[in-house]
Amino acid sequence: MAIAYIALGSNLDSEYGNRTQTLCAACDRLGRLGRMVMRSSLYETEPVGFLEQGPFLNAVVALETELEPLPLLRSLLAIERELGRDRSRGVLKGPRTLDLDLLVMGDSVMAEDELTLPHPALAERRFVLAPLAEVAPQLRLPTGRQTIAELLVLMSDEGENRVSAVRRLPAPPDPCWPTR
Repeated sequence: MAIAYIALGSNLDSEYGNRTQTLCAACDRLGRLGRMVMRSSLYETEPVGFLEQGPFLNAVVALETELEPLPLLRSLLAIERELGRDRSRGVLKGPRTLDLDLLVMGDSVMAEDELTLPHPALAERRFVLAPLAEVAPQLRLPTGRQTIAELLVLMSDEGENRVSAVRRLPAPPDPCWPTR
């Protein structure tokens, strides 16, 4: 069994409800792939890359799973499709009902057409590092020396990665999103 750290994001409502409800529906489905060990708070974040869109809700979950990395990735993509995301349409980094990214999976290091682990942009995105540091501050990437908490502290406070662009939200009134 490995621990997979998965980033979740949404900035569009889906047939399952608002952004929080969509992330909750995704977590329900993730629970079928293993055991949810930890779940971060929700973070409201400004868009990165394509700026002409609404804010995102982001979070990270830790999932204990028996799946290997590629089958897990394919399952994540199936969940995205089930919850209304069509990666073949729309603007790159544009609005989406759901985004699931496999960030880190145990000590796996790989670079294939379909999957790179650890996620190649993980250390460059405050909207990923902040919730990941909440659930796994002492995690060290298999390709690096610093912990996730250290990477977050070292990140520059400017542009799309400024601290004010990533806001931890108070616990939502929706009971589907308990933290920890």
